[in-house]
Amino acid sequence: MHTVMDRAATQIRVPTAAMEDQALYVRGLQALRNGAPEEAVSLLIRTLRRQPEHRGVRRNLVRALSMAERFAEVLFHANAALAETPDDAELHFALGTALNALGEHSRACAAFARALSLRPDHAASWLNMGNASADLDDLASAETLYRTALRLDPAMAEAHASLGYILTMQGDLTAAIKACEAAIRLRPDFAEAHWNLAIALLLRGDLPRGFAEYEWRKRHPRHRLDFPGLPGSVWDGAGPAGRTILVRAEQGFGDAIHFARYLPLIREAGGVPILLCAPGLVPLMQTMPGVRAVSVLDPLPAYDFWIDQSSLPSAFGTTLASIPAPDHYLSSDPVRTEAWRTRLPDGPKIGIALVGNPKHPADRRRSIPPDLTGLLTTISGVRFVNLQHGDAARGIGLSNLTQWMTDYAETAALIQNLDLVISVDTSVAHLAGALGKPVWLLLAHAPDWRWLLGRSDSPWYRPVRLFRQSTPGDWAGVFARVRRELCDAGDAFCLTNAGHHARAHAYTSPM
Repeated sequence: MHTVMDRAATQIRVPTAAMEDQALYVRGLQALRNGAPEEAVSLLIRTLRRQPEHRGVRRNLVRALSMAERFAEVLFHANAALAETPDDAELHFALGTALNALGEHSRACAAFARALSLRPDHAASWLNMGNASADLDDLASAETLYRTALRLDPAMAEAHASLGYILTMQGDLTAAIKACEAAIRLRPDFAEAHWNLAIALLLRGDLPRGFAEYEWRKRHPRHRLDFPGLPGSVWDGAGPAGRTILVRAEQGFGDAIHFARYLPLIREAGGVPILLCAPGLVPLMQTMPGVRAVSVLDPLPAYDFWIDQSSLPSAFGTTLASIPAPDHYLSSDPVRTEAWRTRLPDGPKIGIALVGNPKHPADRRRSIPPDLTGLLTTISGVRFVNLQHGDAARGIGLSNLTQWMTDYAETAALIQNLDLVISVDTSVAHLAGALGKPVWLLLAHAPDWRWLLGRSDSPWYRPVRLFRQSTPGDWAGVFARVRRELCDAGDAFCLTNAGHHARAHAYTSPM
């Protein structure tokens, strides 16, 4: 039999548990308001386990997971919440944002459309639907969506910056710059807006201002972890004489090769340049007189100052008229070059690289779809050499030379034996241009900033000739022009008599 005290104790436990649940929920909300999403997620998950029927807990958990960028979990909990409240515009918005972050751009657009059907004045849904459309390369729709977001909320800095991005993609650089500047006026420390402004300025050829804005790459959320501080002082370009300057390579291999042209300027000014780079680049960079290259895997050498490699153009005050070493600045090793000469067939030879690094964020635009590579490799009478590496080297009907191209110095020696390189915008094109080899560069409609707009030559590499898409995705048109140019070059590259079958002449593997 229970005593009166036992019954009282039993009665007290129920409200105490409810109060604990409520306190846990309030702590989760407070963490969310304080911008501590991981703490909020932990607290709200604990609350949800104790109160699985509490709709507000799951809804706020979706908010916390979104803020923490745990998008796969957002999908699960947003869908669970929508099963109970299917007409919640905010949940559809969260679902669309997560889907877009996970690469499901079409499904994201559908989720945003549903959110907007419920709440047409939600500017953030218009903005994020624009982002999803941009990721689908539907540039016209993205622009319309961004402008709608701005009509609803003119103070939305993110929409101004995104509009600047899409206008840059469309080649309207004047309007793009104005849009980015509007975003920066609203949020002066908005790194993404500064980054978008830098790209538009550089693409227009305004290198001094463009490279000044390019410094914001180090604060961009996507890139800032790539720029940890190094011991010592950052070099600002002043007085290198008698000083050792450590230059840290950054971004991709192509960027490291592209900006290597500045290392001799340090040496010519009396300094000692050391390039800190990937191991595969070290032997190549050592071919530059007076330049030392060290691997990022080795201990740091002694130095007086350090600088990130893409900051060198700004340090040297580069303009279009003062770009250093546009003819060539790298060399191939004579012994390696001779070894490749003996392996290759006689006659004119063209190296090709039609695929870039798949990890590059714009690779889907710059690389050639596999079903189109035959438009080039089946030209009769042309001796093509496969310059692609790894998985990309397979499946194009040419010998895979990956096992012999052990580093960039080896690839440079191979390229030195070629008459022409035809490449998409990848490190092979930079390497060939830096060696002074003729390059036909195949460019997407919206190119990387360094190739500028509306010209067929490059101030960065005089041997490079640019073949641009006339419309987005028009690789067939690019290949048609390349084929015509090869045939117009005569027997040096293209044998057009009817006796040749439509196939590439692949040479025998060198070993």
